[in-house]
Amino acid sequence: MRKPEFYMHRALELAQQAFAEQEVPVGAVVVDAQGEIIGRGYNQVIQTSDPCAHAEIQALRDAGRTLGNYRLSGCHLYVTLEPCTLCTGGMINARISHLYYGASEPRTGVIESVCNLPAQPWYHPQMQVTGGILAAPARRLLKAFFQQKRR
Repeated sequence: MRKPEFYMHRALELAQQAFAEQEVPVGAVVVDAQGEIIGRGYNQVIQTSDPCAHAEIQALRDAGRTLGNYRLSGCHLYVTLEPCTLCTGGMINARISHLYYGASEPRTGVIESVCNLPAQPWYHPQMQVTGGILAAPARRLLKAFFQQKRR
């Protein structure tokens, strides 16, 4: 398995693709226990008219198709922005073993900002979490996107 920064760079590349398509620039990848990227996703809510087409959900769906299974036990998910309730629920249901995220999301992030959803005792197994991986470039990309939108 490579260092978390390697996989976060892949997620940032997907976030840049979202930016280019005028979507909020968030990207995500799912990595299996052998270190292979098995799922990729970026925000596509506008172009698909799907309120659930967040980067994490897209990556989970892609990984599920790759494995032919909705259970992603032993897999890690890397995302450029702290996940919301929808995406955290998807990761818990998929049995993601470790979440890595970049920038925190003070308004809707449920890993550290608003609450700590994965740490609730009724979720089993517990998902490990590591935040702040390449947070600065993730934050810069989001800031550039929203500055462009305000012009």
